[in-house]
This record gives sequence, C-alpha cells and structure tokens, in this order.
Amino acid sequence: MKLICAIDLLGGSAVRLVQGDRARATRYADDPRTVVDRFLGAGVTMMHFVDLDGAFGDAPQSALLADLIARAHGGGAKVEVGGGLRDAAAIDRALETGADWAVIGTFALREPEATAAACARHPGRIVIAADARDGMVAVDGWREASTVSALDLAMVAQRWGAAAILHTDIGRDGLQGGPAVDATAALQAAVEIDVYASGGVGTLDDLDACKRARLRGVVVGRAIYENSFSIEEAMARC
Repeated sequence: MKLICAIDLLGGSAVRLVQGDRARATRYADDPRTVVDRFLGAGVTMMHFVDLDGAFGDAPQSALLADLIARAHGGGAKVEVGGGLRDAAAIDRALETGADWAVIGTFALREPEATAAACARHPGRIVIAADARDGMVAVDGWREASTVSALDLAMVAQRWGAAAILHTDIGRDGLQGGPAVDATAALQAAVEIDVYASGGVGTLDDLDACKRARLRGVVVGRAIYENSFSIEEAMARC
C-alpha cells in the first residue's frame, strides 16, 4: 500500500481544509518547501499536491508547483498534482511543471471525451478524482453535486485508460474520523487500475484498516501535520 503525503497550497502556504471549505483552512507552513523536505527526510516516495488557488478559480500556482516538484524529484519522490485542471491546456501545463501525474476532477465529469483524449495523450499520467459525498461525485471545488456515482466514474475512467482513481469521501476530509475504507474497497473491486483512499485518516488503526482491505494507496495529510502519528510510523504500517 502506497503512503501518499499531501500538501495543499493556498496563497503560497501549506494548509489543510475541512471538507474542502476555504473558510476552514489551517495554515501549517508559510513555506511549503519545508514540508517537502520533512517528507523527504522521512523517506516518503509519493506526494500529492493540490493547488487550492486553482481549484477555487484563482490564478494557478504553477511556478511554486514546479519548484516543489523539482525538490521532491531531487529527493527521489514522485508527485501527483491537482486543483483547477478544468481544460486540456491546464492539464498539459500541470504535467509541464514536471508532475508525474495530473489529477482531474470536474473536467472528467463535464468533458468526458476530452478527458479520454488526455488519457491517450498522456498515457499512465492521468489520475481521475472521484470526490464523493454519499457516493455521488461533486465538482467545482466540491461545491456542486453531480448525478454521477463514484462507481460509474471509476469504471469509465478505466475505459479511458486512466492511471488510477483518487477516491475522496468529502464528508470525512480533514476531520480525522477515519477513511471510507469500505467504499474505496468497493471501487477497487470494480476496476483493475489502482484506487487510492483520501480523506479522514486520523490514527494508525485507520492505516491498518486500509491495508486489511487491500487498498493500494492512502493519502495522509492533517494527521501528520497535527502529529497524530509520525511519517515513519505511517510508513511502517503500509
């Protein structure tokens, strides 16, 4: 099981939100480079960067992302980047920053043919975000519900040739109340590509539950920032 450490970027700082609410942001580092260095020092090999400025419709933080990605690569870690990738040009720009994978959410729902084309244009480098509330995918920075289920999106994404599915239970995100293990495992049972769990991890027991369910990856953010457990302890459970 991959341990994927998250860094959410808002106004150049490393933050974490609660349930995607910009008004409920906690700033953890004015300079996110220090967070990348902390992760690398602990041996982290995969990171998840989210450009919240881009997700909320502001100018993307492309220069900062390129700097952080280069720093991560220099320490041997791979990076997936998401947030505001709502057209083909934005996807291309995200990958041009050096990211190993681009994470697409809203665009996948609204432009399925263009998303399939992006998967073909960037084989093995597109991750589809299934950000769901009560099993239904949400779009536009989680502010709008769709009529598409996470399961349907996952199955379509596999047909497109996506590299993986990032499944976030919006109701759990940032609350450390436990991830949606059963729902993520159900998605993994339906597709062959990797499905990663995101949102809600708060204890080492949560990681144990993910591993017992044979999840292939789990994103951890606030629990590490709040020192609920160490990165080294988390890596040992994966």
